[in-house]
Order: sequence, then C-alpha cells, then structure tokens
Amino acid sequence: MHPLRILDRLEEILIASLMAGATLLIFVAVVHRYASGIDALYSITTAIHLSWAQELCIYMFVWMAKFGAAYGVRTGIHVGVDVAVNQLPPAWRDRIVLFGLLCGALFTAIVGTMGARFVYGLVDTDQTTPDLEIPSWVVYLAIPLGSYLMCFRFLQVAWSFWRTGELPHHDPGHVEGVVESPQAAQDLAQDLAAEARTGGRAR
Repeated sequence: MHPLRILDRLEEILIASLMAGATLLIFVAVVHRYASGIDALYSITTAIHLSWAQELCIYMFVWMAKFGAAYGVRTGIHVGVDVAVNQLPPAWRDRIVLFGLLCGALFTAIVGTMGARFVYGLVDTDQTTPDLEIPSWVVYLAIPLGSYLMCFRFLQVAWSFWRTGELPHHDPGHVEGVVESPQAAQDLAQDLAAEARTGGRAR
C-alpha cells in the first residue's frame, strides 16, 4: 500500500476512534451520574470513580479537532467563501487559490513550530494534568502534530492543484450508499444482480 494511503487510513482511524471513545465515555459518565441518585445503586456507583472522565473527553476532543482539521483540508470539507474568486479569469483564479493554499501551509507550519517549542519546554517540567495526572506535554503534543499534518495537507492539495487544476470537493448532500436518482437506483440494481450472478466478480 502507498505510504500516503497508510497515512490517510491512520488519520481516519484516529479521528473515528477518538470520536467514538469520547462519545462512549460521556454516555457512561452521564449514566453513572444519574445512577448515583438511585438509592438501590448508590453503593455500587460510589465505588466507581469517574471524576477523570470530563478531563479525558476534553483532551480527546482537542486531539480530534486538530487532526480533523487536517482531514478537512484533504477532503475539502472546510467552509470557504469563493464567490469573488470564481468570478476572476482562470489564470488569476488559479494563482489566488494556490497563494491561499501556500498561506495556509505557512500559517500551520508556524503554529506547529511554536507548539513544538512549547511542548519541548514542558518536557523538562513536572507539570501534570489535574485529574489524570499525566504529563502536560502529552496533551499539548496535539498542537505540533496536528498543525504539521495540516501543513502537509495544504502542500499536498497545492501540489495536486498545480498539476491538475482541481481541488478536493465535498458534496454535503451526498451520502455514501444512498441512491440519488431513479436511474441511479436502476443502475445499482443491475450491478447488484450482475454481481450476484457472477459471484461478486461484476465489479
């Protein structure tokens, strides 16, 4: 497998895992809080300490947001106002789009470098988080890692745009696996029927 495909997959797995883990942890913490108010369950819930859950969820969402931002650059899901840019002649439009991508790469590289210096300064300290008591530099490591990955994604998109003139595009109305028209439904039915007849070799 190509190294970029491996990076893409790791990025997606990390984001999905953090999102799922944080959601599950919040659910358990809420159930625990309400169960503590029930007399019959009080003796059980008091033995389970989840005071650290909120802090961990915050850190998980921070990491998810940093790496999710890089994912957004790669897939083109960030919100952007391009009405004025699209009115320009193609040559000028291409230059401005490329300039914007390179500015994004420069900005995230600066943030990543400043974040790395901050984390490096924390490594030699004994500073820990309040509840989990893990080294603070582990939490703040999301800043340089996420920012440098986002910088790489800006450069990746800029290189692709310079070569092909195309930007990653995300259609918010499209849902994978959902048929969007009667003709598409008919084509899908024919493909599935052909696949069933050939034992999965139609595609």
